[in-house]
Parts: sequence; structure tokens; C-alpha cells
Amino acid sequence: MPEQKRYPSKPEKVYFFGTCLVDLLYPEAGLAGMQLIRREGIEVVFPQDQTCCGQPAWNSGYRNEALQVAQRQLACFPEDYPIVVPSGSCAGMMRHHYPRMFQESGDRERVIKFSTRVYELTEFLVHILRIDLKDLGPPIKVALHTSCSARREMGVAGEHEALLKQLSNVELLEQARKQECCGFGGTFAVKQPAISAEMVSDKANAITATDADILVSGDCGCLMNIGGHLDYRNESLEYRHIASFIWERTDATER
Repeated sequence: MPEQKRYPSKPEKVYFFGTCLVDLLYPEAGLAGMQLIRREGIEVVFPQDQTCCGQPAWNSGYRNEALQVAQRQLACFPEDYPIVVPSGSCAGMMRHHYPRMFQESGDRERVIKFSTRVYELTEFLVHILRIDLKDLGPPIKVALHTSCSARREMGVAGEHEALLKQLSNVELLEQARKQECCGFGGTFAVKQPAISAEMVSDKANAITATDADILVSGDCGCLMNIGGHLDYRNESLEYRHIASFIWERTDATER
């Protein structure tokens, strides 16, 4: 796999890839992610023609359909700007799987150049923007769930923690089995509902045992799965995407 492209100084512009779940269920997470970047003096370009990254089709064996979707994204992000993605799952698809999808295509070199520009949001905030956060919120206890894709595929578990630890009034709580999957796994939850239900129940038990005030995650699929289970159990625990959580605590206009 080619090395990820590095930007020695803050780029003037970035692309923002919204993801399906952000678009349909958690738009505030996408807006917060873009606001965090804009606050650093960077122009955010949001191509209106972007769609799904193609992961559901790819994971379900629909290779040709996934390729068509991926080709659409290649056309939407033509300039040499970083592509920031508020999801470890979608970022992993675009960063690691796109080159494999186009293994035998004449577009492979173009795809590789595209994929090296893909950054998961927290990775971009920490390593490229070197963001410095000032916590303006009240004391709060946080349970963090890092998705499997973010932790294992993109390798950004430490970046999630680093950002939260910058917030002086946030107590980041340790939890049992924090490296385990929540049971969502995209189509896995549909194809293996009984197993998925047991996995999310275990994850919810571990999270509620921390006595946290809020659950934070960088992937909306995990939030939807764990949060839905917490709601089903009538738990009072709130849950938020990490971009929304950080923005709410660091934006002076929110006070």
C-alpha cells in the first residue's frame, strides 16, 4: 500500500466527504467536522455530487456496482487537496480498498493517488492541523468507543483519545473490552442479527458500567448501533459523534 500523502503545512483547502450515515442520520456531525476545520483558517470544499463510498456493495460481493460508485467519487474529488472523512469505516474503504478494487484497471495509478489523500477526521485534526483545543464546557465523564475500522484499518484509536484528553474538563473513562466490536459491521448486523445483538449488548454493558455521562465515537454506524440499543433499554446515557462533542465544547458561540 502506498504511503499516505503528507502535507508539511496546513493546506489552504480540503475536501470533505460526508458519508451516508452523516448525510441521512447525523448531519450535525458533518457540520461540526467542517466547522472545526474552517476554524483553523482552511476552506472546506463539499462536492455536491458525492455519494456513498461503495462499501455496502463491496462487502456484499457486488463488485461492479461498487466500482461504479467508487468511480463517481474519483470524479468528485479531482484536485490535490486532502479528503477528510468523519468515519474510520468509510475512510478505510477509500484509503485501503479502492486500490484493491482497481487492481486490474487502467485507472489504478489515479486511484492510488486519490487514496493517499484520504484522512479520517481525527487523524487530520491531530497530525495535519495539529489542532489545539480549549475546553469551554462543564465537567463531564466520557466513555469512548473507537470503531474496528478506525482502530485496526486506519490505526487512529490514539488520535481519538488525544483530542479528548486536550479537553480539560473531560474525564475519559476506561472500560472493559474497549477494543471489541460493537456488532454493527455494516451488513453484518443485517446478515447475522442474533450475533450482532449479543455483541452490542456486551458493549452496552461495558459502557454503562463506567458510569459515564456520555458515549462518544468517531463512527456513526457504531453510534447508531450502540445508541439504538441503549435507547431500547431506556438508558439515560447520551451519545454523540466526536466531531459534534468537540465542537459543542470548544465553540464560544455555543456558550
